[in-house]
Amino acid sequence: MTTTKSARELAEAYFTAWEAGDFETLRGVLAEDVDFAGTLGTASGVEEALAGLKGLGQVLEKIDVKVRVADGDEAITWFDLHTSVAPPTPTANWMHIRDGKVARIRVTFDPRGLLAGFERQN
Repeated sequence: MTTTKSARELAEAYFTAWEAGDFETLRGVLAEDVDFAGTLGTASGVEEALAGLKGLGQVLEKIDVKVRVADGDEAITWFDLHTSVAPPTPTANWMHIRDGKVARIRVTFDPRGLLAGFERQN
């Protein structure tokens, strides 16, 4: 018997795995054709999405979830993104679930702090 996770459970698994740097678990949450669009870029497919998450994961320190709202196949997570290069960044992440996997992700935040932090690193 298999149990399909809810949108809320998948969103929680996504953020827990990303924060832990557990990209194998993260791969299992994402659809092969996941479509990502965010403030710092876009990704088509699981490999591109994982590459982007790994890239930001290099400076990721903590994901401080403030609230998660789920309705059917949709989940929105509001969180502070803590990195080693910028002050905490308030972030909104919307996910659409299809066939028990995260199929679409949209992320928005003010990128100025992160961009300045990345610039200082170079």
